[in-house]
Amino acid sequence: MSSIPSNVSSSDPAGPSAIVPGVSPTFSPLYQQIKTLIMQRLQSGEWKPGELIPSEVELGSRFKVSQGTVRKAIDELAAENLLVRRQGKGTFVATHHEARSQFRFLRLMPDSDQAQTTDKKIIELKRLRAPAEIARLLAMKSGDSVVYVKRVLAFDGVPTILEDLWLPGALFKTLTLERLAEYKGPMYGLFETEFGTRMIRATEQIRAACADVDAAGLLGVEESSPLLCVERVSFTYGDKPVEVRRGLYVTSHHHYQNELS
Repeated sequence: MSSIPSNVSSSDPAGPSAIVPGVSPTFSPLYQQIKTLIMQRLQSGEWKPGELIPSEVELGSRFKVSQGTVRKAIDELAAENLLVRRQGKGTFVATHHEARSQFRFLRLMPDSDQAQTTDKKIIELKRLRAPAEIARLLAMKSGDSVVYVKRVLAFDGVPTILEDLWLPGALFKTLTLERLAEYKGPMYGLFETEFGTRMIRATEQIRAACADVDAAGLLGVEESSPLLCVERVSFTYGDKPVEVRRGLYVTSHHHYQNELS
């Protein structure tokens, strides 16, 4: 039976963190330590996206802590969209194949409440050496291999988003334009299923921009039209950056929406 590491106290509700020589000891609540252990199992693939994880009682027995401590750890992981609670069924590992997960990272919303269709067109996919800025954002060496993707997203047949993506070449060795073009689900779902890379959080920078000749042609707007420029860096487990995405958004019928707390 697995149990919490010897450096973690089994007393409840809190225990001391590991004491490393030469480093001042820090305090971490026991539920946070259990959260870390659950994260380690998610990262290792012991529980895969979409799978049911053991019950709170089973996890409490495994880690030798109370059910309440496990529940608090799971509550935080659910709030961070890493786990999903389903009434009467249990707790599951979150997956990008769920419809609700799309809008965790895409915050462009239609001005109307009517449902809209989404079409994706891959313009280009190629392998190249990482430019210095992209390498820095992906924590790679300048010149390392990256996969570059350009695509257009259309809503109800109207081109609305032009995106440039950079992905670490070592992680996405077998990604091809043909595979990406034929895949009908969410791109992050493909990355999760076929490349074992799950995006769990992202940072964004937003600024105003004007459409250049290339963007104007692909988005069907006039040159110098106002656009919203969104740069996103997405991370997988271990806070490892695995995608840089720069999007130009047409906002004539859409708006950027976020929730602040």
